[in-house]
Amino acid sequence: MASKKDMRREDLIIPYKDPSMKESDNDVASTMASTLPMVAMFTRNKMIGWASFVFAVQTWLAQTPEQAKKASTPGYLSAGMALLGLATTYLPLFMPPPGTNRSTGTQAPPVAPPS
Repeated sequence: MASKKDMRREDLIIPYKDPSMKESDNDVASTMASTLPMVAMFTRNKMIGWASFVFAVQTWLAQTPEQAKKASTPGYLSAGMALLGLATTYLPLFMPPPGTNRSTGTQAPPVAPPS
């Protein structure tokens, strides 16, 4: 039969303390501001490019001095990257890719030879 005596020692008891709520190091806004321009560059989607630019400028302007100290990249760099991503989406307008046949609209469309 088990004894009813408490075998715990009083001098070894450590009182429970709630863990302090530390702020997470994950900054979702800066992650999105640096990821969206890359998505716009890869997909060449103008809507994502404009959204990334607006989001990066908004993140840059809303940045507090404490966030600026802890940030891995400065806010103006994220805005510049977003502008570069936006420029990449409009690049085919100014420098068309090689091999594309751009007609001027003044010539008649080519006629297929009879088979």
